[in-house]
Amino acid sequence: MKNYKLTLAAICSLVVISCDKNDDNTSDLSGTGEVSITYDNGFNGNDLVLETKNAANVNGESLTVTRLNYIVSNFSLIDVEGNEYVFPKDESYFIISQEIDQDDVVLPEIPAGEYTTLKFGLGIDEEKYQQGADGQGDFITEAENNNMMWTWAAGYKYLNFEGTFTTETESEEVPYKIHLGRMGDDLSNYQEVSLQLPTNVQVSDEMDSNIHLKIDASKILTAITNIKLSEGETIMFDPIKSPQIGENASQMFVVDHIHNGNGH
Repeated sequence: MKNYKLTLAAICSLVVISCDKNDDNTSDLSGTGEVSITYDNGFNGNDLVLETKNAANVNGESLTVTRLNYIVSNFSLIDVEGNEYVFPKDESYFIISQEIDQDDVVLPEIPAGEYTTLKFGLGIDEEKYQQGADGQGDFITEAENNNMMWTWAAGYKYLNFEGTFTTETESEEVPYKIHLGRMGDDLSNYQEVSLQLPTNVQVSDEMDSNIHLKIDASKILTAITNIKLSEGETIMFDPIKSPQIGENASQMFVVDHIHNGNGH
């Protein structure tokens, strides 16, 4: 019985020490750090390689993607206590482009702490749009240079997804274009994405972190609503299909892993 009591006491001591150590790790996080987010584009479980034919999707259509660009915006992180840190709005607009291998978003000066959730937008929110052309800063030029604008009156392309496709009955390549954007005051097509992180992101003045996302571009046509290109290979300002494309596209983001690293 004496040995049992000693063993039990030893286990309790280890638990207390372990808890104290975890508490110390959290309290040791101070200052600010950098969080980068990698958008690793893929297609139906494989790497996305432009100009390369992919296996048929659930609609029986095989896509050869030639362009995948999209706008991500309005980043925020939620910490272990439920507090939300919102990244400065004017600095929170980025273009991910498979064409030019632009796949990272860097968020500097994030307050130290542990974060459990990543939130961002797909597209441009209405508040930003209502600031007018003069309120867009340098981002409007970046969008124009990356084929992410029509005209200012028509607005931004939130998603630019292009290529060719074949079907089970048609072997000749048919071009397709999917451009998603704002469709007036009543239909912005802006989507919000919230991702629970499998491992807490740690940030401090001695620790930067990376959130690695896997993107499945095949979900643009299949995630919630199956959209057949054979029924219309160009989708731009469709009051029915454009919102469906937006909802589908919001589902293409999955957290693959977290890297908590030391040093800047």
